[in-house]
Amino acid sequence: METTTAQHPSQQKSSRKLDQTKAPYFQALLDYVDAGVIPMHTPGHVQGNGLDRAFREFVGDNIASIDLTPMPGIDDLLAPTEAIKEAQELAADAYGADRSYFLINGSTSGNQCMMMTAVNPGDRVAVPRNSHKSILGSMVMSGARPIYMQPEIDHALHMDHCVTPETVRATLDQNPDVKAVFVVSPTYYGVAANLAEIAALVHERGRVLLVDEAWGPHFKFHPDLPLCATEAGADMCINSTHKMLSAFSQCAMLHQIGDRIDVGRLESVVKLFLSTSPNLPMVASLDVARRQIATEGHALLSAAIERARSTRERLNKIPGVYCFGEELQGRNGVFDLDPLKITVTVKDLGYTGYEASEILRYRYNVQVELADLFNIVALVTIGTPQAAADRLVYAVSELAREDRPVDIFSPSGVLERRLKAGTYKLPSIPPMRMLPREAFLAPTELVRFKQSKGRICAETISPYPPGIPVISPGEEITAEIIDYLSLELKAGVRMQGPFDKNLKHVRVVAE
Repeated sequence: METTTAQHPSQQKSSRKLDQTKAPYFQALLDYVDAGVIPMHTPGHVQGNGLDRAFREFVGDNIASIDLTPMPGIDDLLAPTEAIKEAQELAADAYGADRSYFLINGSTSGNQCMMMTAVNPGDRVAVPRNSHKSILGSMVMSGARPIYMQPEIDHALHMDHCVTPETVRATLDQNPDVKAVFVVSPTYYGVAANLAEIAALVHERGRVLLVDEAWGPHFKFHPDLPLCATEAGADMCINSTHKMLSAFSQCAMLHQIGDRIDVGRLESVVKLFLSTSPNLPMVASLDVARRQIATEGHALLSAAIERARSTRERLNKIPGVYCFGEELQGRNGVFDLDPLKITVTVKDLGYTGYEASEILRYRYNVQVELADLFNIVALVTIGTPQAAADRLVYAVSELAREDRPVDIFSPSGVLERRLKAGTYKLPSIPPMRMLPREAFLAPTELVRFKQSKGRICAETISPYPPGIPVISPGEEITAEIIDYLSLELKAGVRMQGPFDKNLKHVRVVAE
């Protein structure tokens, strides 16, 4: 069993020095509007005056009035010296980072910024196989060579958990020239890694630790949540502030801690990836989301955690339904769990997760976050009302009462027979025959997917959500990959990345 080496930050003495009740950037936008400035600048709708009438009536005048452009007094996201600088300093203070950067292209851009900062073309970087597809984009851009780490596989639940410290240590022993280690924690299903122990062994080797903590922007603010990456020892990490907190969609933060990162290069990379015309209401939403969680987080999260625990208990009383919880803790790859993620395993009801998700949406008007072959995932956040949790329980209980014959993928029932025989599993990591960048930029051709065995893939193929690539540019297409993705397609999964979304054909490196 994995052991911890750090204490949760909410159990430690607070190191906050700044006034977290302030929202300087939001205030700067309000001050501009209140001043009655005559706007003769972008955007072209001019504080809503030129907006389509129906759209303006729906979104309201206030949001349009603060959709402005960077200028003195409002500050510039690419070179902040005023309100944005202060807002980012408040964010760093709240998260226990040395520097924090507001991102308006999601954690995707944050992952790319971390990789472009930490490695050079040809450098080796240790990466879990269940990394988000944005990491493959960063490999193409940086020219780095991924050394894949196998996360712990849960065949019963049909999901990957986290990489363990033992896996990271073995990877570094076998690849002493690895320059950086990248870890995903938590996973899409809310499983967290032993980041403190991983950070200690990475730093013992003189390497840097990058953490995709997109799903953990709330961890810092409650003792019943996993240890956050900034406190566990990460050198850089990202948080999707829109996922579990209250920032607008597409909003995220990148945090830098310690002295192992070249800050000059980091800031140059951030400027390279950020838009020169950021959406300022999004930036303001990051500012106020930080204020909210820093000042009210414990109370808001306590209520959400209790609501999630009650919901999980009620769901587990439904025959044929299973929602994993604390009983998983201690298994390899499951160091801790986020209680706000509710994974409902529906395979014993005879449904795929995709079918269950569609029924919940169109029959009971409940939309879950994620569906896979065996599971659906529902979120309980600081914004989830009790009525929504009640509706989820009701919908799943009604789903369990359906007279459902166990014949998944009828009429053939292929998947069901393989599940019973125990022969269905997640595919192995395919051989890497070219660097991702080389394959992505190479001349390509389209071939029939089912006849593509042995060819070098030139595109990323990711069932979405969760957006984890099954195969990436530079990897050999195996019979196992073809078989697995064919079954996923039959189950109704949506593929993200391939040129042919139906996967009749696949782009491969030309011979």
